[in-house]
Amino acid sequence: MPSSGPRIPDSASGSRLRQQCSPQPGRDRRQATPAALRILSLSLLVALLVTSLAAAQSAPPSVPPTAPPGQSVRPQIFVRTPDGKAVVQATRIATPPKIDGQLDEALYTTIPSMTDFIQTEPAPGTPATERTEVWLMFDDSNVYVTVRCWETHPERRVANDMRRDSSGVALGNDNISFMFDTFHDRRNAFTFAVNALGGRNDGQVTNQRQYNGDFNPIWNLRAGRYKDHWAFEAAIPFKSLRYGPGSEQVWGFNVVRTVRWKNETAFLTRVPPAIGANSGIMYASFAATMEGLTAPPQSRLLEAKPYVTGSLLTDRLASPRLSNDPSADAGMDAKVGITTNLTADLTLNTDFAQVEADEQQVNLTRFNLFFPEKREFFLENQGVFAFGGTGTSGGVNDVPIMFYSRRIGLSQGREVAIGGGGRLTGRVGRTTIGALNIQSRADDAIQAPSTNFSVLRVKRDILRKSNIGALYTHRSRLQSGAGSNDAYGADASFTFFDNVFVNAFWAQTRTDGIASQDVSYRGQFDYAADRYGVQAERLVVGKGFLPDIGFVRRGDMEKTYGLFRFSPRLKKHKRIRKLNWTSSFAYVENGAGRLDTRDTDTAFSIEQQNSDKFTVGYHQTYEYIAVPFRIATGVAVPVRGYDYQLGRASYTFGQQRPLFGTVSLEGGSFYDGSRLTLGLSGARVRITTPLSVEPSFSINRVSLPAGRFTTRLVGSRVTYNVTPWMYASALVQYNSSINGLAANVRFRWEYQPGSELFVVFNEQLDTRPSGFPDLQNRSFIVKINRLIRF
Repeated sequence: MPSSGPRIPDSASGSRLRQQCSPQPGRDRRQATPAALRILSLSLLVALLVTSLAAAQSAPPSVPPTAPPGQSVRPQIFVRTPDGKAVVQATRIATPPKIDGQLDEALYTTIPSMTDFIQTEPAPGTPATERTEVWLMFDDSNVYVTVRCWETHPERRVANDMRRDSSGVALGNDNISFMFDTFHDRRNAFTFAVNALGGRNDGQVTNQRQYNGDFNPIWNLRAGRYKDHWAFEAAIPFKSLRYGPGSEQVWGFNVVRTVRWKNETAFLTRVPPAIGANSGIMYASFAATMEGLTAPPQSRLLEAKPYVTGSLLTDRLASPRLSNDPSADAGMDAKVGITTNLTADLTLNTDFAQVEADEQQVNLTRFNLFFPEKREFFLENQGVFAFGGTGTSGGVNDVPIMFYSRRIGLSQGREVAIGGGGRLTGRVGRTTIGALNIQSRADDAIQAPSTNFSVLRVKRDILRKSNIGALYTHRSRLQSGAGSNDAYGADASFTFFDNVFVNAFWAQTRTDGIASQDVSYRGQFDYAADRYGVQAERLVVGKGFLPDIGFVRRGDMEKTYGLFRFSPRLKKHKRIRKLNWTSSFAYVENGAGRLDTRDTDTAFSIEQQNSDKFTVGYHQTYEYIAVPFRIATGVAVPVRGYDYQLGRASYTFGQQRPLFGTVSLEGGSFYDGSRLTLGLSGARVRITTPLSVEPSFSINRVSLPAGRFTTRLVGSRVTYNVTPWMYASALVQYNSSINGLAANVRFRWEYQPGSELFVVFNEQLDTRPSGFPDLQNRSFIVKINRLIRF
């Protein structure tokens, strides 16, 4: 086993890298359902009208007879079409390159590279200012992607994060991202991101807009840094990808380069700026057509990943108390190829001891907080189960989430053991299928009964970039006690041209003890161009709508929402790149027709050429509180209607800086009092290349007639990267709202591809006693797993 990571070659030494491979209270269902059908009918009518316009557009030719005048053309390798798209040719090689990041084999001089990237930012449609060369090759086992990034100022290169799947690799560093649309459906893709340190990100894209970064395939990568460029070589096994039948393959392929210190993004193909520099690689519809690829017949996938774990647990809140209580356990996850495009994931005695702790939040509203899923088993292929034009990891808007996987294996903030289960995902032609069944065990300590969870999702691709689908979920025991719950619905998502989106859904739940007002539906229109943006939405959530494997932030409501955005570019300004005015309005009634919320929000921002951003905004709210709620200890907001206004300002420092993040200040009236909030979010301080600190804080000073209070949420994540395969991190958080101080320390070593060692330390302290905080619980865990591929 390797004990350390690769050495990075530099221009002086030229050394080589070592190779390694509760529901809330709506109208009666009899009243809501016809309205829902009207919304769906209207949405479908709009979609059909736009379809008739889109049909007039002919599909782009696969290979143009000639390239436009003035364009550089590399016959048989890279040809750009007049409409900005491209066709690329994959090259079969007899001898694979050595994956060392040096690009010193003869094939790099005999096989032409793809170049001539086109900017999306800051000057859309113009040539990139830094030269990039891409090679795309394959043999019987792998697809090879090699990139050389020439640099006019290599000393300004931003490279400070090598932790796998860290957002800093793709969003905070100079990097290359590439994608494969392996079914060439122009909707879904596998994406890969690489920086100059060899840091990597990989993920799955569903329907172009939903990204899942917990797809972790086996692939080999090495990067190198040199005098006037940086480069990498990547080998992606065909085994790690899913693709259509037949040996002759046609895929989609695209590459994007980000030069962070210039705040410049350029793609191999033309990508409209409205799509966004960070999102463009997800849009398979803009990818080049890859031809000439011959893939081996897909074998039936079979992988096993057994694990063993040992722990010491101290819990002073348990009855009886535990003190350094030792335990050991074992289990296994497995993948089985049912067909070449349908994969079953099986889990037995599932363990999530290695998962990072949640980042805590302060809640000053009457609505439930949303925490994202972090457990790998539920994150993989998560996009398959997305429903209604929203993902499975949202929750900050009011659109219900039909499948929220944190309802499984977690109750009252505590872990509930999972005995086992399985998931089936994949494609049959133009149809995407997802099925999940999990059985949790009983937990007498928190009165959680043994429960079965089932989910079934079917989605069919229609037209060029649209789909329709259905979802069903079942929970055998309710969260609140006896009884069962079923939820089902149909949805449609239409995409026209490059920036017109129409979403609609209708859903209903069946819950023991609830017999009416159990419907939700939505119709949404979104026009998202670069200069202008318009949104319109109608959303209804019935009082009895309860998807018990879902998340409903706000029930018993009928919401009308509209937004307008104006975002002009200042093409000749040396410091300012773009201005952004946004105004939105939301009007929310309860099912009885009473006004509950009226929101008006206006914001203005200035985006600078160096990626700094200054934002000011004004928010005016009317809110009716029907039931008193406790906002802090000893402080409650009484029943009545409230008018209040808040002003805000924030400054975001660009990610190319040694210290970046967003500093924000917000203040004004709040219910029948006042509030002042100071915050720091998304911050990172680069101490050295391997060591970074990510501080955050939020301080709220609230004054109400019922009392005054101050909440403090302070935290920091410290990360030390030993190699791209080994790192240690610590997340420390203090939350005055719960008088808690928490620490989560993790060491992760991927000692061979797909096989990992984790060492985890958790501690929770009560800060209310004077002097040193009291210990509530503590755990020390060691977990090791091993990937076995057959």
